[in-house]
Amino acid sequence: MAPVTLAIIGAGGRGSGYARYATEHADRAHVVAVAEPRDAYRDRLVAQHNIAPEHTFTDWRDAAAAPKLADAVLICTQDTMHVEPAVAFAKAGYHILLEKPMAPDDAGCRQIVTAVREAGVQFAVAHVSRYTPYTQRLKALLEDGAIGDIVCLQRLEPVGYWHQAHSFVRGNWRNEAQSSPMLLAKSCHDLDWIRHIMGVPCQAVSSFGSLKHFRLEEAPEGAADRCLDCTVEADCPYSAKRFYLDKLANDQLGWPLDVLTPEPTEPNVMAALRDGDYGRCVYKSDNDVVDNQVVSMEFEGQRSASFTMTAFTEAAGRRTEIFGTRGHIRGDGRHLQIFDFLSNETEQIDTEATDHSILGGHGGGDFGLMDNFVRAVSTGDSSHILSGPEETLETHLMVFAAERARHERRVVDVEI
Repeated sequence: MAPVTLAIIGAGGRGSGYARYATEHADRAHVVAVAEPRDAYRDRLVAQHNIAPEHTFTDWRDAAAAPKLADAVLICTQDTMHVEPAVAFAKAGYHILLEKPMAPDDAGCRQIVTAVREAGVQFAVAHVSRYTPYTQRLKALLEDGAIGDIVCLQRLEPVGYWHQAHSFVRGNWRNEAQSSPMLLAKSCHDLDWIRHIMGVPCQAVSSFGSLKHFRLEEAPEGAADRCLDCTVEADCPYSAKRFYLDKLANDQLGWPLDVLTPEPTEPNVMAALRDGDYGRCVYKSDNDVVDNQVVSMEFEGQRSASFTMTAFTEAAGRRTEIFGTRGHIRGDGRHLQIFDFLSNETEQIDTEATDHSILGGHGGGDFGLMDNFVRAVSTGDSSHILSGPEETLETHLMVFAAERARHERRVVDVEI
């Protein structure tokens, strides 16, 4: 079977990361086209995949208007820039892998789902957590009745103090109007994962959350607008100078340094800290997304779940506890502990993948997503896609309901 051909729409961190699948698995996929407005990121992908000049674009609209370039597109633009290209490429007959979230609002999500249904194309959203070996092992255990019927679930997302500062205070997802709410931008993974594990629809939600710390009122006395100019920077745990220059000193030149500059050298990083968003004081940015949030969910069949997202942790994997009628499972993204009520014994399982793919991000979920999507396109079998249009729409509607609940301080029904 011939390799699946791919067009990359948005050659930033996610687009170039998914494209690496074709580097490792040239027998399964080839990257043959790219659309990216930034010269350095576009040129890098062109060189890596030997993309022809006539398949190289600065604007996705030009790629969509050209005669069909590939079997599938990977749409990895910013959150607010998903609807128009997704609809256009669906109408042009492309199979679509869309970076999460689908869209920042209900109407946009429904528009995309309608377009892909009418076009009859394969469609996946990058909810990579569904595709990890850990999740697949956990899901199989639950379906086999390892703890009986699920009664309730607790999940913690420890975003990490530095990740919050990088992505959600200084970065692209700091402002709801420019991207989307924190619960959608970061934690739609988690609500989607919870729905996947629970196995039944969510009926109602409530939520509380706030921007507690990363605001002007919390700035220490003497704080400057930029870390490079700040007299109290050495005592600040969120110092951009310390964080990014330490990464550079330790030759950690990929993410997040390559977000500041495509060529992470000391002069380039210093220039970015001097003039760009990533050198700003975390207390004096234009961020407005929450830095902590809890969501309570009621599921069909008298089941419940709770979710906590917080910036104020070390960066770590999600932690989950699932309580059933015959047992209790604890998980940390790799290890599972299954306590059985009948035997009063605990089983320990290590789900670490033995195949350390180049797409090892998100616990192997990046590789799993790409591999399953390519298989779905090459075979026409949509069962390989674990995050298709219908259930993905449902989990986005859970997020939107939770945000309404937070703003209105009430319980909100999830209406599909």
